[in-house]
Amino acid sequence: MAKGTMRYWAAAKAAAGTHEEPYDAATLAEAVAAAAAGEGRGDEFARVVGRSSFLVDGDPVGTRPHASVALPEGGVVEVLPPFAGG
Repeated sequence: MAKGTMRYWAAAKAAAGTHEEPYDAATLAEAVAAAAAGEGRGDEFARVVGRSSFLVDGDPVGTRPHASVALPEGGVVEVLPPFAGG
């Protein structure tokens, strides 16, 4: 297991009710599942995060399965919901 920080942006921040929180997970899939299971998290959080893009230490996850994305110790996961504009 690795420990690090998940940062939420825009609608993900609103759905999470916080701008960041710690993770303690081996993979991105585990971190997202743990975050979704957090107190007060419901359908809106799952909907927003399910449509979000992710960066791990600044590198895009892209279409890789989240279970295959190992999280680094002390890393930062950015949760970026879809947005419009420039």
